[in-house]
Amino acid sequence: MGNLATGQCLCGVVKFRISGEFESFFFCHCTRCRKDSGSAHSANLFSSTAQITWVSGAESIRKFQLSGSRHVKCFCTDCGSALPFSHANEGLLVVPAGSLDSAISIKPDAHICMSSRADWDNDLSTLEQIDGLPI
Repeated sequence: MGNLATGQCLCGVVKFRISGEFESFFFCHCTRCRKDSGSAHSANLFSSTAQITWVSGAESIRKFQLSGSRHVKCFCTDCGSALPFSHANEGLLVVPAGSLDSAISIKPDAHICMSSRADWDNDLSTLEQIDGLPI
């Protein structure tokens, strides 16, 4: 990312701009992130200095924090897409990588919480790669 990134939810109701730099990019395989994403891992960017501006749809943003944990998910109430959130206690802006429309200039730093990964999440690089939908 340069100094400015843009993103939105799947339905386009919620749009945002982020000014600043991301410091880290992790693929998290913990059970909570797998539940949130419905996939093998979440892909989140983190910044302690970037600022977010909600361009539209702020009224459609909901925040869920799992009781007794630091785990947070923000999402669009219209389409359910994951959205960025400020983790105030941590001083971090957390941005789901898939919510960005702008190119991401940093590469992922690491796969984290690998001890929690799904049992089917092994040797995935050996799978056939198809450019479109399978027939």
